[in-house]
Amino acid sequence: GERLQFDVYLAKTGEQRRRGLMYVRHMPATTGMLFLYDSEDLHSMWMKNTYISLDIVFALADGSISSVIQDAVPLSLKSLAPREPVQYVLELNAGAARRFGIGQKSRIIWSDI
Repeated sequence: GERLQFDVYLAKTGEQRRRGLMYVRHMPATTGMLFLYDSEDLHSMWMKNTYISLDIVFALADGSISSVIQDAVPLSLKSLAPREPVQYVLELNAGAARRFGIGQKSRIIWSDI
């Protein structure tokens, strides 16, 4: 196992989760946004007002990856949902999951410093 490090913005509140990465036009390669929810559910995402393509990584309460949606289409209103209830969603630049090998054998670990 390789350990990767990303700088992530945390979306903890309802307002932060609603805004997400809307209106962002560029994001450094090792930057993303981690959406933190209080419990597991079918937390779906969309790309409304999001100008960059993203990989969307859905994770269970223990941080293990449930599913990954690659190359989400910018500005789309299509609902993008996990295969099962999840507690965390990590958005990365499109192609990051493939480039770094992020998938079902991966795990999200973070420090809320």
